[in-house]
Amino acid sequence: MTGAIAFATDFAIVIVAATLLAALARRLRQPTIVAYILTGLIVGPVFLGIVTEDQLIEVLAELGLGFLLFVLGIEMRLDRIREILRPVINIAVGQTILQTALAFLIALALGFAWNEVIVIALATVFGATPVIVKVLADKDELDSLPGRIDIGVLIVQDIYLVIILALVAAGVPEGIGDALSTVGRVLALMVLIGVAAYLSYRFLLPPLLHGTTRDHEALFVAAVAWAFLFIYVAESFQLTVEVGAFLAGLSIAQLPYSTEIKERIRPVTDFFLVIFFASIGLQLELDQLLAHWELALIAAAVLMVGNFLIMLYLIDREGFSNETSFLGSINMVQVSEFSLVVGTLAVGQEMIGEDVLGFLALMAVVTMSISTYIILFNQRLYGPAEPYIRRLLREGEDVDLEGHSDHALIVGYRSFADPVVDTLHETFGEVVVVDRNVRQLEMLAEEGEVSTIYGDVTHSDVRDEAGVEDAAFVLCTEVAPSLNQQLLDETDDDAIFFGATQTAKGARTLYEAGASYVVIRDLLAAEALTDLVDSSLETGVDFVDRLSEPLSKLGRAELTHETASAADKGGED
Repeated sequence: MTGAIAFATDFAIVIVAATLLAALARRLRQPTIVAYILTGLIVGPVFLGIVTEDQLIEVLAELGLGFLLFVLGIEMRLDRIREILRPVINIAVGQTILQTALAFLIALALGFAWNEVIVIALATVFGATPVIVKVLADKDELDSLPGRIDIGVLIVQDIYLVIILALVAAGVPEGIGDALSTVGRVLALMVLIGVAAYLSYRFLLPPLLHGTTRDHEALFVAAVAWAFLFIYVAESFQLTVEVGAFLAGLSIAQLPYSTEIKERIRPVTDFFLVIFFASIGLQLELDQLLAHWELALIAAAVLMVGNFLIMLYLIDREGFSNETSFLGSINMVQVSEFSLVVGTLAVGQEMIGEDVLGFLALMAVVTMSISTYIILFNQRLYGPAEPYIRRLLREGEDVDLEGHSDHALIVGYRSFADPVVDTLHETFGEVVVVDRNVRQLEMLAEEGEVSTIYGDVTHSDVRDEAGVEDAAFVLCTEVAPSLNQQLLDETDDDAIFFGATQTAKGARTLYEAGASYVVIRDLLAAEALTDLVDSSLETGVDFVDRLSEPLSKLGRAELTHETASAADKGGED
């Protein structure tokens, strides 16, 4: 019982400290990952020493890493980079080779041992996916051409990361033959599980998840169960938890439910990641963290400049414009948090010591902190840099990206929207429907007139996918005031917005916010029904006959008692 109480106390300290530091990080526009690493350093042996790493914390940290790789797998939506897939692959492959070589030479020049040089070179190749995606999304640049190039490179890097994790987890090879055998075995097993993931995506997952889409809790549980199934399979083949989780996410990524699943699972991932990155700080002593602090600062500076120049050359080589080359490069200069993931595994395999992990931690914290501000102000940086970039690079031409733009958006499809779809299609060219009713979406997709997105539009990723900010017309049939207000806030000022509410007060609020038209659903229905009843009673017209006329105008088939009886008899005959 004493051990349980001690763990609960340590756990509470870590969570409270992480919450406070994360709030401070957001004020300073810093990534929360930096706050989580600092949490472990502050409450751990480096500063206060009030929390010691516990075995249960290690288990939770491992789960956090698994969930992170699961979400990364889900984010591998190839439709985001389909138009630029070939140049992105060229850039990513070139970046991986050149940046690994640069990090290798830097580590070698700084005097690290050969095994440490190899780990450092492999660990510092990756971009900080959570940091880049979050900041670009906040700036609404995720779907820009530089943003899509960076996302594509990060996708290729994620695949490379999984291979590196599997190789590091296999341990130090005894010779060249053993090394080649290990690489071959790991790649073969990953291909085998990858094929299983693809077959699952094609044949097993759609019917399996289809029945859970109406129940979000059931969808969440099914997704987590799928992740743990692949984790079990990967561990059975002596691969890492991260490999199984990533491939599980990859098998879900191309499904229409992937965005919704990612948003549902993200809070759980964020919670476990607090423990994971805090546990890295808990592993380090002060002397280990500062053992190579001068070398860490030198390496961070050289790598940031080198990464920028490498990406600048590679993007320009593919013929993109100078501005795209600059922005796509300046966003990718940091040493990723994944360097700590690789470093932590390497420490466990006794490939490096805690002092090298401290070296990697300092580089990650410094470069991620600086690069956050660089991404925030990347457009402003391009202005003074443009003359020099023009001299350095050739003039390129950007490709046109497909995406939802100047389209009509319907949020929450209802049957009364059927008559207006054709008009919207003729007027705006493209109609996008967002709903959580899979059967409704499947019926609309079969008709072929609209593009469909499954998900909860309160989630930012779903709104981004639907192109809310670029829509020329928005029809929201949901009556939630907060949802209507959020969509109205994000919709362009020149766009037409039709909202819905249940009260006159809610309608006034939306009109004051700029709505073009607001439907008071319950009030209008009640008034219409009251007028219909009063009119029927006053004129003496049969109520059923009076009611059938407006219903038939709504497109409903007239079905009287006599025709129903005739239909029944016809069926019996």
